[in-house]
Amino acid sequence: MTLELLHKPGMAKLTSLGIGGNARVLAKVRDEAGLDELSRFIEREGTDLLAIGEGSNILAGDGELNLALAQVHCNRKAEAEIRGTTVLVPADMRLPGLLSVLIKKGLSGMEGLAGIPGSVGGSIAMNAGSYGTDMQASVSRVRIWTPSKGLFWKDAAELGWGYRHFSIGTEEFFLVWEVEFELSCSSEEEVRNAIKETFAKKKATQPVTAKTAGCVFKNPEGHSAGKLLDDAGFRGKNLGGMGFSEMHANFLENRGNGTAEQALELMSQASEAVAEKFGVTLKPEVIILS
Repeated sequence: MTLELLHKPGMAKLTSLGIGGNARVLAKVRDEAGLDELSRFIEREGTDLLAIGEGSNILAGDGELNLALAQVHCNRKAEAEIRGTTVLVPADMRLPGLLSVLIKKGLSGMEGLAGIPGSVGGSIAMNAGSYGTDMQASVSRVRIWTPSKGLFWKDAAELGWGYRHFSIGTEEFFLVWEVEFELSCSSEEEVRNAIKETFAKKKATQPVTAKTAGCVFKNPEGHSAGKLLDDAGFRGKNLGGMGFSEMHANFLENRGNGTAEQALELMSQASEAVAEKFGVTLKPEVIILS
């Protein structure tokens, strides 16, 4: 099977936050031939698609959602191909798995991304980052698929990058298929120690083992969203099964029976309080699907 269609997939199982109702359909691309089938699916359905990776930055609404999703989930084992300091990675490889490979090979440049969950493709699509670095910093080129052009490579300089932003320059639907990174030589010990240090710092300040969707709000220019939320009294604030983390106020946690309604209400209360108290507008970093 090259394109697997799942009808009414549960968003709670497709996202790290673990909440949400059912999407209309999920198209899982199993190999390159599946991309041709995906084109025919788009023509047949006449629908807009949303690409998802591991769902680590998604807040899905409750109930029945009129959403058509596409996901790269190939049949073969996702492995990195390494030539010197050049690393070619399939989009469905998980970022933590890639970092493990880089440790063994002593390749440096992505240590600051330790602790970020999700797939490589999803991390590219949102230009994930932390501790002063992001995906863009190490990317040399990206292999992209669109219905009109098929698979093609684009150099990093030809792509649109920004703070939690990535663009191929058109409004057409796209999937990230492969990513090529250019890194630098180091040693296994140095890379391992740097990744361990980054993860330890993150574990001490962020709820890395909780059910979250990462940072809820983007950092406004000149401000820390976490500090603004903390100063506005939202650290640890609960509503039903959802709550802002006690460790870091910019993380919403699903504490067992959380709902999207509760999460969105907390976000609304928080953004209104920050605007009223500090005159700063908070914008969601999490992708809200409703």
